[in-house]
Amino acid sequence: MKKLLLAIFLGGYWSDLTAQTEPDSLDLQEIVIQENRIQIPFSKQSRNISVITKPQLETTPARSLQEILAFVPGVDVRQRGVTGVQADIGIRGGSFNQTLMLLNGIKLTDPQTGHHLMNIPVPMVNIDRVEILKGPGSRIFGQNAYAGAVNVITELSNTRSLRLQGYGGDFTMRGLAFSGSLPSGNYRQNLSVSFDESAGHWYNSDYQVSNFFYEGGLALNESHELRGMIAYSDRSFGANGFYTSTFPDQWESLQTSLGALSHTFSTTKWRINTRAYWRKNADEYRLRRNEPSFYQNFHTSNTYAMETNGSFESRLGTTGFGLEYRKEQIESNNLGNHDRTLAGVFLEQLINLGEKTDFRAGVYSNYFNEFGWKHFPGAEIGYQATESLRFYSGYGKSFRIPTYTDLFYVGPTNIGNAELQPEQAQNFEIGTKWVTNGFFAELVYFLRSTDDLIEWTRPDENTPWQPQNFNEVNFNGIEAALTYRVSSGNGIFRLKELLVSYNYIDANLVERPGTETRYALAALKHQFVTGALLGIGQKLEWNTKIRYVERFSLSPYFLLDSRMDYNRSGKLGLFAEVSNISDTDYIESGTVQMPGRWFRMGFMLNFE
Repeated sequence: MKKLLLAIFLGGYWSDLTAQTEPDSLDLQEIVIQENRIQIPFSKQSRNISVITKPQLETTPARSLQEILAFVPGVDVRQRGVTGVQADIGIRGGSFNQTLMLLNGIKLTDPQTGHHLMNIPVPMVNIDRVEILKGPGSRIFGQNAYAGAVNVITELSNTRSLRLQGYGGDFTMRGLAFSGSLPSGNYRQNLSVSFDESAGHWYNSDYQVSNFFYEGGLALNESHELRGMIAYSDRSFGANGFYTSTFPDQWESLQTSLGALSHTFSTTKWRINTRAYWRKNADEYRLRRNEPSFYQNFHTSNTYAMETNGSFESRLGTTGFGLEYRKEQIESNNLGNHDRTLAGVFLEQLINLGEKTDFRAGVYSNYFNEFGWKHFPGAEIGYQATESLRFYSGYGKSFRIPTYTDLFYVGPTNIGNAELQPEQAQNFEIGTKWVTNGFFAELVYFLRSTDDLIEWTRPDENTPWQPQNFNEVNFNGIEAALTYRVSSGNGIFRLKELLVSYNYIDANLVERPGTETRYALAALKHQFVTGALLGIGQKLEWNTKIRYVERFSLSPYFLLDSRMDYNRSGKLGLFAEVSNISDTDYIESGTVQMPGRWFRMGFMLNFE
């Protein structure tokens, strides 16, 4: 199938390729945040949202989306090895199970475990931008957007283009990626493939990752558009220390498939999007890599879903509505064979109260066949003091359904709990943002309180971990960020981007006597991120990033990363990057020792 699509795509390509040019930055004020219903410009949002643009994706010293997210203020990325072959994403002190990952608004939730959250079957070269919502997202995206959501967005282009990237580096690391756009009349299409591999930075940490992504869109007329997507990811890796330090020869192989078809109807007052999608994840896990008979798990999960989301304009303001239906199934030699049904109804309203104040409120009502109906309201109010300055506040309830691993897993070091209930939280935030002439600043205080957090616990180190519903957990924190972005300037040296941010979280976990917790106090306590992108002459760019990270239960660490690009937007570009220049000895997750200083370099061929 992949070879056939590649042949069809390349068969229509052309021979007279010329140099590609593209803008260096995107004005934040022009970005419309891609929620599934009511869509609001970034500068008018009454939420804390970060946006990673295409130029940032290309100039950050990183080889994966997981690594790039580690530079986003307030986002906690806990990697197990280089290039994010497996990584957990947390927001505002949330665990890897409490963040929702989306691709063009499609939920990538894995019913088996949140450890597979970042198995995104899209090569980096095909990502247009990433939007990170911090705080409760259940009213907007539904279940599992407990502490936040990350929406990866691809765009169908009206311009023919072709991009080829290759790189190599330490740990025998190497990779190759291809991406192309070939519109034909009213039909637009993108195709991308990538392959990455490495021998690993320490014992049993090698990996191979392949991605395939095809997307097409057909404009039937001014009001109707069809869009389809096919994606596949295959990753295998040595998993030394990933789940337990007792067995250093762990190994895992994952294959993730995704297919989607959608129809969009839009007029001046109405916008309705209807889509159906399917996601499959196959997981093979061995406790001893070369002895599968010692201990081996096979899990295959399938998710089938249909959604209708829409909005319409009236004298009352903007009304958003939506319906969803999901069927989740798993077949596993360890977890057993299970299926569950989820359904949801969304309703929200945006009202302008005078010229400077707007109020947005809504509710998501969820039906889960094992727990019945639950309702999750939320609201935000914003005050536009000036064209650049905005004050806002919001409240929302969020929830997460236990994964099948939470419920049914049986292993030497972990045992599930079939009696778990969904976890719910009350969330409050208040903040201010300032957006003008390339500058963006934001200051936010947030509070999240829950009395039924799902947390893995054990009474002593000789007893397997088992999840429980905790009685009381409170997270509150402060998020502060200042960003400057500019697309042009004069002089040999030009400051193109500057970022300074600080995030603080205070976790108040009321622990039970004699009980050890695993994830609740692994969250960020202090995070400081700063960086600068310099333009040198007309073709050279130099990006430097600095991070200081301190978690509640791990030693703090300082990291310095840097990247140099030459002629990035031209026909032939070159880059070199170094991670952990400071050669810091650090751990992000479990007992996985992260690498010291490591180096990569590569090329980019751009045509249109």
